[in-house]
Amino acid sequence: MKQITTIVTAAFVLIMLQSCSNKDLLNVKNPNAYNPEDVWRDEKLANAYVVDLYSTLAGWPVNQGDYADESSGLLTQDYVSPANTNMKYWPYTPIRRINILLNEIDGGTLPKTTRDILKGQVHFLRAYHYFKAVVYHGGVPIIKVPQLLNDSLSVPRNTTKECFDFIIQELDSAIGVLPLRYTGDNYGRIDKSIATAFKGRVLLYKASPQFNPSNPYDNTYWQEAYTANSAAKTLLEGAGFALFPDYGGIWMNEQNLEDVMSVIYKNPGKLNGRQDHCVRPLSQSKNCTGADNPIWALVASYPMLDGKQPGASSKYIYDISTFWQNRDPRFNATIAYNGSIFPLGVSADRRQYTDLQVGGLDDGFGPGQTFNRTGFYTRKGIDNSLAQAQVELNSVDWVEIRFAEVLFNYAEAANETGHTDEALAVLKKIRQRAGIEAGADNMFGLAAGMSRTAMRDAIYAEKYIEFTFEGKRFWDLRRARRLSLLNGAHKFGLLATLKPGLDPRDKTKVFLSTDFNYTATELIRTGLKEVSTPDTYYFFPLAQDEMQKNPKLQQNAAWGGSFDPTLH
Repeated sequence: MKQITTIVTAAFVLIMLQSCSNKDLLNVKNPNAYNPEDVWRDEKLANAYVVDLYSTLAGWPVNQGDYADESSGLLTQDYVSPANTNMKYWPYTPIRRINILLNEIDGGTLPKTTRDILKGQVHFLRAYHYFKAVVYHGGVPIIKVPQLLNDSLSVPRNTTKECFDFIIQELDSAIGVLPLRYTGDNYGRIDKSIATAFKGRVLLYKASPQFNPSNPYDNTYWQEAYTANSAAKTLLEGAGFALFPDYGGIWMNEQNLEDVMSVIYKNPGKLNGRQDHCVRPLSQSKNCTGADNPIWALVASYPMLDGKQPGASSKYIYDISTFWQNRDPRFNATIAYNGSIFPLGVSADRRQYTDLQVGGLDDGFGPGQTFNRTGFYTRKGIDNSLAQAQVELNSVDWVEIRFAEVLFNYAEAANETGHTDEALAVLKKIRQRAGIEAGADNMFGLAAGMSRTAMRDAIYAEKYIEFTFEGKRFWDLRRARRLSLLNGAHKFGLLATLKPGLDPRDKTKVFLSTDFNYTATELIRTGLKEVSTPDTYYFFPLAQDEMQKNPKLQQNAAWGGSFDPTLH
């Protein structure tokens, strides 16, 4: 059972940062109406200030699969421009609040150990926001002090390298003072394990083709990334992190071996980050529909049970008429397909239909459908115990960093620094946990003797499956400068039609998946049908209104400006 480590105040949710009675917690002042002189003298108020900053972390990345080849939405032509708010990240409101703490806390009376722990957490949070801004735009202005109304707010952009250097300094500051791992009542707080894993992610991006287009895989930053990710793997394994044995149970078994960094959801207080009410089929949803609908390209990409791609396996014959049979077990853990069991708070044997005759227009896919449908739904993060009336009570935590990501980051950096054997060991471990058969050669369906390039491709392909609907795919392709794989693509669903001779009105029959014929069918039938991911998307433009407010900002070169966001 999830431990309730938070309470609600009139201002915001307070995550317990130390043991104290409920009575004491309820007597905490409203931090939004604090006397600044009190905050850095009162441990509860200072903790509350920091916990409010935690609310600026991103939660479940619902519909980010639309950006790539996971779900049904499209990035169409001109989706991103300086004049709109799409793909903009300018986090200077939380950064100002972080700067206030770092600027003032040492002037208070809190014990040094307490101050160091709080500062370590916000150093991480400042690194988090700056890193996300750099991933979006390249170098941004580095501001380390809280700006006042009479300060000059016109600050130029720092170079991308200066930003990466600053982010690493912030993470090293956090790593130097934070405890190794928080558990129990303190679970959810930033610790050394989180900061170390995140540092590996940052340095992987720094080395990547996105930031080094002229030397994508032989630049010196890859060794830096390998060292950091190897250290992260070692540190986290020593702290007890590992792959959770049951891939399908990761989300519903919270605070498990694999959860490195989580955004906490709970009932009451903070609910439905997963948007269960919108991800479910409409017949079992509430006030929303159409989120995270898997497309055929994703479904077709899952390997067979022996790890071979569909059509390449000599052991398991693949046919579209039985596409769900003998697949990688992550398939059934993630994808709900026509005729499959999908309880959704109704019954343990409830079946999900996407045929228009059997499933109806609410859940069906095909000509005349009323809602955004693909013929599939996702199971990831869905709370099957909730009835339709309770669906907005989903409180499944968002795991921002899984230990599996730490392993993938290590594998990618290892491969690019001449350690392809170490990368292969990671992929085998991931597939073993997934339940793929080892085979006589103990390769889990992977090719032997892969080159550096082939291993690189294998890593990206494996991540596509492993992290479906976890907000990784689009950003991985962008980081690797592989957006051309998406550009110009059309998206398809799978149309299920009841076989001739079967009566959809027959209430005595349980229709099985084998009672239907299946046809891949294009989703978008009118208007813009193609995905648009031009090369300009490797760095998004600064927002036009920010440029107008700050004349010292230079726009990115690909968007008509003079700023080079790469590392040259």
